[in-house]
Amino acid sequence: MATLVCPTYSSVLRIDLDAIRANYRTIAGVVEPARCGAVVKADAYGLGIEKVAPALRDAGCSEFFVAHLSEAIALFDAIGPGGTIHVLNGLEPDCEEICATRGFVPVLNSASQVGRWRDLARRGGAPLPAALQIDSGMSRLGLRFEDAAELSADPEFAGDITLRLLMTHLACADAPESPVNRRQRESFLRARALFPDVPASVSNSGGAFLSPAFHFDLVRPGIALYGAQPSPAAAGLVPVVRLEARILQIREVGEGTGVGYGLDYVAGGDRRLATIGIGYGDGWPRNLGGAGAAWFMDRRLPIVGRISMDSLTVDISSVPAHALHEGDFVELIGPSQPLSDVARDAGTIPYEILTRLGERHQRIYRDGAQTEVVHPGVRR
Repeated sequence: MATLVCPTYSSVLRIDLDAIRANYRTIAGVVEPARCGAVVKADAYGLGIEKVAPALRDAGCSEFFVAHLSEAIALFDAIGPGGTIHVLNGLEPDCEEICATRGFVPVLNSASQVGRWRDLARRGGAPLPAALQIDSGMSRLGLRFEDAAELSADPEFAGDITLRLLMTHLACADAPESPVNRRQRESFLRARALFPDVPASVSNSGGAFLSPAFHFDLVRPGIALYGAQPSPAAAGLVPVVRLEARILQIREVGEGTGVGYGLDYVAGGDRRLATIGIGYGDGWPRNLGGAGAAWFMDRRLPIVGRISMDSLTVDISSVPAHALHEGDFVELIGPSQPLSDVARDAGTIPYEILTRLGERHQRIYRDGAQTEVVHPGVRR
């Protein structure tokens, strides 16, 4: 039976693959001679790993990072053989054999993960590749220095595991002047001295724009690839996404009229309101009610009342009546309202805004002169 695709939609997410390639090349140029990888976890930060990862590969990326083994499998399906896929969170028990068979590189974060990977290597009679993460002060993932020292002193360790990468993660890379960055680097250098011949990686997106002393052999940008400025030091990145939503209904209300659940907003005079087809079920933050806005041309359209699961209401009184109609689209992320502004108004960070965008938007991928339209519900 053929799949039926409804030609209408309430919101559209435009994703510029050329911009992602450009951002990758910009970051790669900043960190040379270090190599530049790409973090594509969480479905390439919500933008679609099946489209984003091949674009990054075409831009020259060969080192990819995901969070979970399931994401590694999806990434391999998107890019095929030839690149290195690292699993940042390491492996859950009993997942080691799948990882080894598929040729992925786990990032080992704990003594138990190291032990299970070594056990599999011994059963197979050959060393297995891995990365080793050191906790340099973030207290999230990674081995303590004492654990790393114990491994380096173990004469059998190198026979079990071939270390491809020694890495850590910066807690304050988005604050270039923070003394924490220097302290973490110094802590990592102690661990690196235990494995002097192993390539090292410290920097995320923010770290890529710190001094070259933080670049080491490989950087791992994530959010910067997708157009967000990771720190004040970053420059030259271009926007990647644009989000628009359709006007479902326009109404005129008088003074004293309440709007939305709880009637939190009450009109202070005669207003023209538009109900927009996007809500928290589409990943639009609920706390933007009464704080955020949509845009039309150069006009800010404040959100009034609470955001519902499938809709929100904006005040369009500043727009001439003939200029906006039911069925027209307004901008939520784009030239008038960058991703960083949305995050600021929502009291969060660009990472969360992007990764919350769900499957209900029609997606339009721009790739050179070509565009591909993917309808809601039929992405994969």
